[in-house]
Amino acid sequence: MAERALVVIPTYNEIKNLPRIVPEVLRQDPRIEVLVVDDGSPDGTGELADRMGAEDLRIHCLHRTAKEGLGKAYLAGFRWALERDYDYILEMDADFSHDPKYLATFLTEIADADLVIGSRYKTGVNVINWPMSRLILSYGANIYARWITGLPLTDSTGGFKCFRRSVLATLELGRVRSNGYAFQIEMSFRAWKRGFRLREIPIVFVDRVEGQSKMNKRIVREAIWMVWWLRLRSMVGRL
Repeated sequence: MAERALVVIPTYNEIKNLPRIVPEVLRQDPRIEVLVVDDGSPDGTGELADRMGAEDLRIHCLHRTAKEGLGKAYLAGFRWALERDYDYILEMDADFSHDPKYLATFLTEIADADLVIGSRYKTGVNVINWPMSRLILSYGANIYARWITGLPLTDSTGGFKCFRRSVLATLELGRVRSNGYAFQIEMSFRAWKRGFRLREIPIVFVDRVEGQSKMNKRIVREAIWMVWWLRLRSMVGRL
């Protein structure tokens, strides 16, 4: 049976980006399908995804009634994928900050890894259009997370990833606590602590052109304390 890959794309008011990003994603590999996880976008993103899915069987949409955060949207998408036996589950943003051209590389590298992470910092700083304050915050957060948790990644907060099915099936998704950018740290940390093989590939991250960033102070605060929680839970064997 042919391998199947699902790209999970969470959306909230992404109606301008959706008809551009989804065809580009599908163009990268015939094994790829797309799941749009829409958090009740008032701009009609979810309805547009339904119309696109009616025209192409490789496009699916999971409707959620409210905006509950990035982590919960991804977890809902992961559960949907596990129930339908996809071999590889990828996550990426809808706004072209994650270039679909890297999807082929993810699917190549996952052949001898369990979790492949797209890194903005593996070969220097590969970020375009960010103000210096945002770049310093992101780069510093990754140094901080690596220092506290020991997670051997240059970019633990990035959200461009490819999981083997076995990773998500093992991680007990109901135990995941993070919901903002700390969610990315927590998922990689849990996979690493369970002995799964992590690999980073270099990507170039381009800040969004359409729409608004989802970053806020609450997300930053969550990331600051969550790395300590992960370390302590791991030390006492209760992760």
